[in-house]
Amino acid sequence: MSPVDPVALTARLVRCASVTPANAGALEILEDLLSEAGFDCAWADRGGIRNLFARWGSKGNTRSFGFNGHTDVVPIGNEADWSMPPFGAEIKDGIMYGRGTTDMKSGVAAFAAAAVDFVRDTPPDGSVVIAITGDEEGDAIDGTTALLEHMQNNGERMDVCLVGEPTCPDVMGQMIKIGRRGSMTAWIAVTGTQGHSAYPHRANNPLPAMVRLMDRLASHELDAGTEHFDPSTLAVVTVDTGNPATNVIPASCSAAVNIRFNDTHSGESLTKWLEEEVARVRAEFGVEIEMRIKVSGESFITPPGALSTLVANAVTAETGVTPELSTTGGTSDARFVKAHCPVVEFGLVGQSMHQVDEHVRVDHIHQLKAIYTRILKDYFT
Repeated sequence: MSPVDPVALTARLVRCASVTPANAGALEILEDLLSEAGFDCAWADRGGIRNLFARWGSKGNTRSFGFNGHTDVVPIGNEADWSMPPFGAEIKDGIMYGRGTTDMKSGVAAFAAAAVDFVRDTPPDGSVVIAITGDEEGDAIDGTTALLEHMQNNGERMDVCLVGEPTCPDVMGQMIKIGRRGSMTAWIAVTGTQGHSAYPHRANNPLPAMVRLMDRLASHELDAGTEHFDPSTLAVVTVDTGNPATNVIPASCSAAVNIRFNDTHSGESLTKWLEEEVARVRAEFGVEIEMRIKVSGESFITPPGALSTLVANAVTAETGVTPELSTTGGTSDARFVKAHCPVVEFGLVGQSMHQVDEHVRVDHIHQLKAIYTRILKDYFT
């Protein structure tokens, strides 16, 4: 059996229009490849989402290395804005174009190809686990959490895990993610009394209360950062009134804020702070304020150690670049895996992810497979 070409595999996956929650055959391609290579494959479907679990070796083995990733992609937007077919996987001047080329079908193809060749050429004393979801770009309710539930219910495990998300800002090998900030969103609605703008004393304008609240939240310094994290941030992401008339004081308005927080805080502690700020403004302006909060994930850190060193050494050996250990960026499915085992993330340069004409350098896909292969060899030896 010849080595698995990760570029050809990436192209096959990109041609599957797997916009969340659609699978479009992407995971079946991987199941066929992994099954043929001797992996035991199982479906961990939930809520209409396809999730693939695959293991080479016995689940009773003393050492197990896991890869995690996703094959679902974000919508393409206006197709007319693309200069190349968004699901064509066409290659021009050494660059493959298409939705998911960067985030993250090339990463999945690279670790699947590396795992298949590795277990065939140098069968390890241990097991290799591959857990791939079709629900990462959406609400992530029935994706990696369903895979972890499947593992728990069936006595499966990973001792360590590498998530193949694109992690490098500009240069291949530049960054490894050893943690992520927490994320939460608060939706706030202020209700007053509608009236004529010429007689403001007869109304109770909700806008000054909302403006005061947004200013208090946005101007508050949450923290100064910690050993492995930048300072936490709060962004006002929308303020809406829907009032086209300049002679009418509106009855209500709404807003939302998003907080990305480090290990100084928790979703619970920040919820308490938000509730205190709301109560203060409610009392000051005599308006009704309702708030709904969703915590998408808590902050976490895999302290620098054996796993990050293993990955960093492989990255340097294959790229000549010494990677930075970072916790920057948004959320990823590593936030779920961290409760199961130590986890880090490493993948491609992510500059074009979610953009029109998303693309990846073909040589980077080959390089990523080489890095993942070296990680497996070094882990099991």
